[in-house]
Amino acid sequence: MNAPQAMSRERGGWIMFMLMALLLLAAGIGLRDPWPSDEPRFTLAAKQMVESGDWLFPHRGRELYSDKPPMLMWMEAAAYKATGEWRIAFLLPSLFAALLTLGLTYDLGRRLWNRRAGTLAALAVLFAFQFMYQMKRAQIDPLVTGWITLANWGLLVHFLRGPNWRAFWIGCFAAGLGVITKGVGVLAFLMFVPYLIARLRGWEGVTRTEQSGWRWLLGLVAFLVPVLAWGLSVLAVARAKATPEYASYVNDLFFHQTAGRVTGSWSHPQPFWYFVPIVLFNWFPLSLLYIGAAPRWKRDLQAGEPRVLLPLLWSAIVVVLFSIPVGKRDVYVMPVLPMLALAMAPYLEELMAERWLRLTAFLLALIGGCIILGAGVWATFGHFPQAEAFVQRRELGELGLALWTMIIAIGAGFIAFALAFGARRGLHGLYGGLAVLWLAWSFCSYPLLNDSNSARGVMERARAIAGRDAEIGLVGWKEQNLLMAQGPTRDFGFLAPRPQQYVEATQWQAQVPAQRWVFIIAPAMGECVDRKKAQRVGVANRREWWMFRSDAVIAKCVPPPSDDDDNAPDDGSPG
Repeated sequence: MNAPQAMSRERGGWIMFMLMALLLLAAGIGLRDPWPSDEPRFTLAAKQMVESGDWLFPHRGRELYSDKPPMLMWMEAAAYKATGEWRIAFLLPSLFAALLTLGLTYDLGRRLWNRRAGTLAALAVLFAFQFMYQMKRAQIDPLVTGWITLANWGLLVHFLRGPNWRAFWIGCFAAGLGVITKGVGVLAFLMFVPYLIARLRGWEGVTRTEQSGWRWLLGLVAFLVPVLAWGLSVLAVARAKATPEYASYVNDLFFHQTAGRVTGSWSHPQPFWYFVPIVLFNWFPLSLLYIGAAPRWKRDLQAGEPRVLLPLLWSAIVVVLFSIPVGKRDVYVMPVLPMLALAMAPYLEELMAERWLRLTAFLLALIGGCIILGAGVWATFGHFPQAEAFVQRRELGELGLALWTMIIAIGAGFIAFALAFGARRGLHGLYGGLAVLWLAWSFCSYPLLNDSNSARGVMERARAIAGRDAEIGLVGWKEQNLLMAQGPTRDFGFLAPRPQQYVEATQWQAQVPAQRWVFIIAPAMGECVDRKKAQRVGVANRREWWMFRSDAVIAKCVPPPSDDDDNAPDDGSPG
C-alpha cells in the first residue's frame, strides 16, 4: 500500500472512530431530564436565564446562584435557544466538550507522532470509564476538560511543533474560558514547567523563541480577555444595583468559591492518596497499559524526549496539586486523562499487540460479563435483597424487571463480544462489551429511572393533586423540583432555613387558601402538619414529598430544623 492510500485509510479510520464516538456519547439524549446532583442546578439556572433575560447573574429560584461561573449555564441556554427542547439542550455542552477533547487528542497525537498514534490515544480516552460516564452528564467538569485540553493543545503545538503563535494564543484564550467555567483553566499554564525544564536541559525538539517578548505578552492578553470581559461586567452591574444580595454574590463568587479554594477547601474531605484508585480504576481500561508504558517512559525521558515529558509531567503535577487540599472529587483530575493518553500515544499500537494485554482484556470481558449476567438473573428471580431494596426505594414497581433485563443484556453483550473476538483480539472484545454497556445504559435506564431521578414523576403527581390553576409553594425543595414543576409555582428561597421557608409558605398560603398548596419534604413538616389531611405525593431522589392545604396546618406551630435528610446522596446514582 502506497503512502497516499495509507493516509486515506487512516483518515477513513478516524472518521469512523468519530462517528462511533458520536453514537456512544449522544446515545440517550432526549430520553431523560437532568439528574442530580449538579445537572438540575445548572439547567434551572439556564432556564431562568432564558425566561428572565438576565444572562449575567444566574439564579436558583428567587436567589442568586454564586457557586460557579456561568459558562455552562450560558451554553445550555444557547443550546435551548437553538433546539427549543431542554431534554436535548442540557446535554449538548458536554457532547461538544467530549468531541472537542477527542479531536484535540487525535490532532496532538498526529502532529507529535502519526495518525495511528493519535487515533489510538483518542480511542483510549473515549473508552476510559470516567470519560464516558462524565461526558454523558451535564456537569461543569466535562466542559472544563474540553477547555483545558484546547489550552494544552495550543501550548503543546507551540512548544513542540512551533513556533506557532496563533496556536499559543488560542490556547491562552481557552485557558481564560476555563476560568469562567470553573476557575481552574489556569492549570494549563503548568505546561510551562516541563517546557522550561526541557529547554534548560537543551533537549532537541523544543521550540526556542528569542526576542519574542511581546508575543508572549499577547498570550496573557488572550487569557485575560474572556476573564475580564465577564468579571468587569459582573462588578459593574453589581455595583450599579448596589444591593446586599449582589454584593454578597460578588464576594462569594470571586473570593469564597474561587480564590478561597486556592488556599483551602471545605467540602468532600478525602485522604492525600484519594486519586490513586481514581487513576487506577476510573480510567480503566487505559490503566491496563500503565505497566507496559512505565519502562518506555523511563527510556524516552532518559533519552530527552520532550514529546513524552511535557504531557506526562504536566499530568503528574496536576494530580499532586489536587491531592494537597483536603477537599477532593474524582472529576477534578479528569483533564489529566487526555494528556496521559497522549504521553502513551507512541507506544499504544505496540502495547495493544502484546499477548498478556490481549489475554487480560479477553478474561476481563468474559468473566465480567458472566458476573453481570449472573447478577441480573439473580435479581430477576428475587434472590438479590439489595436489588429488591433498590426497586422499592425508587418505587419502580414492575419496571424493576425491565432494569434487570437490561443488566442481563449487558452481561450477555460482554460475553458475546469476548467469544466473537477471542483471546487474540481480547481488547476488541472488551471495547465491544463496553459499547454495549453504554448503549444499553443510555437507551434503557434513562427512561426507566427518569421519573425517580429527575423528580418529573413526583412533580406531575403534585400538579395532578393541586389542579391545573392552583399555585404550589415549595418548601425544602431541590433544584429538580422547581425545574420539573408544572403550572404556577412559588419558592421561598433555597438556602433559607426550612423553618423560615415553612412559616413564609403557610403565611402565603393563608392569604388565598382555596387556591394555594404547599409541596414539602417530609422532615420539614415536623409535627406542624396534620398528615391525615395532607397527601403523600411520593418518593424522588431518595426523599419523601407531601402536599397540604391550609386546613392541615397546625396553628402557631413552627417545625424544628430538619437537615438529617441532606445526609443522603443527591446524585441520582443507583443505590
